[in-house]
Amino acid sequence: MTQQPESALSDIVPVDEIRTRAEALLDWVQVSVLNVDNAVQLGLILAAFVPALLFGPRLRHLVHEATKTRIKSGLWRRLLTAALALMTPLALYLVLTMIRVGLGALDRPVAIVSAAISLMSAWLLIRAVTLVIRSQFWSRLAFYIIWPIAALDVFGLLDDVIAQLEALSIPLGETSEGEPVSLSLFDVLRTMIYFGLLFSIASFAGRTLDKQLQKSDEISPALSALISKVLGVLLPILALLIALQMTGFNLATLAIFSGAVGIGVGLGLQKTVSNFAAGFTLLADKSIKPGDAIEVDGQFGWVTGMQARYVSIRTRDGTEMLLPNDHFINNGVTNWSKSDHIVRMHAPFGVSYNTRDLKAVQTLAIEAAKTVNRVVSEREPVCNVMEFGDSSVNFDLRFWISDPQNGQANVRSDVYLALWERLHEEGVEIPFPQMDLHVKALPDRADPSDDA
Repeated sequence: MTQQPESALSDIVPVDEIRTRAEALLDWVQVSVLNVDNAVQLGLILAAFVPALLFGPRLRHLVHEATKTRIKSGLWRRLLTAALALMTPLALYLVLTMIRVGLGALDRPVAIVSAAISLMSAWLLIRAVTLVIRSQFWSRLAFYIIWPIAALDVFGLLDDVIAQLEALSIPLGETSEGEPVSLSLFDVLRTMIYFGLLFSIASFAGRTLDKQLQKSDEISPALSALISKVLGVLLPILALLIALQMTGFNLATLAIFSGAVGIGVGLGLQKTVSNFAAGFTLLADKSIKPGDAIEVDGQFGWVTGMQARYVSIRTRDGTEMLLPNDHFINNGVTNWSKSDHIVRMHAPFGVSYNTRDLKAVQTLAIEAAKTVNRVVSEREPVCNVMEFGDSSVNFDLRFWISDPQNGQANVRSDVYLALWERLHEEGVEIPFPQMDLHVKALPDRADPSDDA
């Protein structure tokens, strides 16, 4: 018999080996996938949608009617709204769970049903995070964390992946007992996940407590801001420490990084740390606090907030000035409402030298100031003669107000308008700047013949 020559393709591609592997894969699919047990599981999964679609909406209606008058707002209402939206998927999850229990009682395979339950659990958790937190960042984070974990668990690869992550470790030294200490990639990932969850809880607790402090009339604004700032620092640190403890990290090994962290703070974060410390100083000594009327670098405004790095000041123009905390320590600030809300203001003016009775002008100015509503009556306005100026006799009208936070230029304008009316009623002249030139002698007229 003549032997057939081998194809040139077989020298390049192992056709026989590929054919053998394909046949083995086909046999595995026929034996492991296309069998009666798997077909039963797939049929039960499809059948589970029928009771879920029938009873899910009815259950949602019953729960809504039972709770609509009891839970109206707040976090519990948001949780209830999320549960109502997921009532049909929850019904499907319960039916699949019952199917798995039933198949297990009959000693039948449940691998596909368990995989469906795992994927359903991941989907429900992601939807719950999206509905309750309503944050695009956290919904994406949940998707990229929970779905890969669920997929690995479904295919039985989760334990192998965890083992590989634990094998990727960095030695950190030894404990006092001589035991080696290392930091694995799995520990880092676990710590990040725990810290993210605990930080969210800490942030929610901080915001809730801050709202309660602002509603309390017994706590001053400065103390409320100080407590909020302290909690804003301590709660994230506490969340990180708890996350490290949950992963079994030895906190004593943090001393290894203390030198590097100290250098980093000294060089790169010096200004940030300075502003942070200055913020605590401002709140502790109560030099300024939310609601104060202050003047910084010639700009008048009201303190609307004191953050970890800056102070927010709303100006009379409606703009927000964000000044670093250490700016107030280094350059100073004029606080118009720190200890006493009653402050004195000045309204300088001048009258003509033709005015004979200067005391009458003083009386008119004081009476004009008293007619302004914002000028307090408890303290008498004062009008003093300041100087004999170039064009006028200059006075300084001094009056007191009790609400500097409502502005200063507006009340000074009202005083000037009242003073203008009173002086014109009495015929007192307010001069404009002028200069008198007295010529004592003129030079002799030049002889016209000199020009020739």
